[in-house]
Amino acid sequence: MKRIFFVISIFVGAAVYAQENRLVDAQKLPQSAKAMVFIYLDGGSSHLDTFDPKPELGRDYTGKYREPLTTNVPEIIIGEKLVKLSKIADKYSLIRGMTHGNNAHESSHYIMQTGDLSGGTIVYPSYCSMISYLKEDDYNGSLFPYITLVESSTRFNEAGFLPPMYKTFDTGGTPERVFNVEGIINKSIPDKELELKRTLLEIVQSDRIEQNPEVNRLHVLQDKAYEVILGEERKVFDLAQEPDAVRKRYGMTRFGQSCLVARRLIEKGVPIVQIRFTGWDTHREHFARMDERLEDLDSGLSSLLIDLDNAGLLESTIVICGGEFGRRPKIDNEPPWNGGRAHYGNAFSYLVAGGGFKGGMIVGKTDEKGETVVARPVYPADFVGTVYTLWGIDPGAKINHPLYGPISLLPQPKDAKKSDGIVTELIKR
Repeated sequence: MKRIFFVISIFVGAAVYAQENRLVDAQKLPQSAKAMVFIYLDGGSSHLDTFDPKPELGRDYTGKYREPLTTNVPEIIIGEKLVKLSKIADKYSLIRGMTHGNNAHESSHYIMQTGDLSGGTIVYPSYCSMISYLKEDDYNGSLFPYITLVESSTRFNEAGFLPPMYKTFDTGGTPERVFNVEGIINKSIPDKELELKRTLLEIVQSDRIEQNPEVNRLHVLQDKAYEVILGEERKVFDLAQEPDAVRKRYGMTRFGQSCLVARRLIEKGVPIVQIRFTGWDTHREHFARMDERLEDLDSGLSSLLIDLDNAGLLESTIVICGGEFGRRPKIDNEPPWNGGRAHYGNAFSYLVAGGGFKGGMIVGKTDEKGETVVARPVYPADFVGTVYTLWGIDPGAKINHPLYGPISLLPQPKDAKKSDGIVTELIKR
């Protein structure tokens, strides 16, 4: 019964939180995005190896990746391991001017997922949690509105000043093998056993619990929980329904199969899906680890973009790919690193697609060594504000804080120079 009450507790929390006056002084903006997939490269990926190659620098910077790929958009070249993505560059754009200057994991996770460079005491929610909260009334499905495959980062509290139920729901499990989903699917327990437990629970409750409006409300929420646990929508996690050829195209790895589950969740109407792709913190053995991860990224991300596009969903689904920072352009060849890349927050890249983002474009530029942004810097608040804009959320609005009243929805940087405005160059209008 533990997993049933786990699901019920989330529904209870959502039912009791105040719904009124989420935003104040907000403009009504046109909405392009109705869904979003955030591929989070946890640990920080090297822009030189992925979306901003510099082959002319030599091995001290490029390592063995010295032959970047031209794409189907002549102006765009990408890393040599991203073969499948090179064929569909018209579907995405690259932001090569991402910057915040912080090299610590914990603070950079927070900065990139909230846009907060204020240095203030208010802990903001991640923009995924904030969108889930602000757009709550737009979603009527039985599944959770914000789902992470398979485990979210614990380096900061995503809900910030929002109640905990606006954090992501972690599936847990192993989609590349047997996919048991925390609180929803446990393939070792037959459905008949769950139905029997449900019947017994109803008998106990009817005999021993006095009926009143609060108890009746609990029963309604209990029914919603069982709808998830025993209903049809849980089949979205059943990858056996996909042809073997499709599964192999995404890659039979945790990341590849997570991308496939993400596509199925978007098709089912879930608004926000995060895929946390770990293993990018490569201080040592960088290139050996990149050979594997870049191949995974190429297969999973390209298949996701193609399938969303073919299903007519890419136009309304934002796809984001990037981490908390980049990796230092110059390789650490000395012991104990022996060919690793250190943390680097001064310059890094993000890939964006769909949901109102233009495709086939580059925004921002780094210097010849990839160390400094020399044109169109994009700071965290600029990026988050752009995402809000595509969701029809006014980034200049204020939101009600439970203690301090109206505060800026988009955190204002302590240094006014650390904002260059939302990335209007990439917004379709």
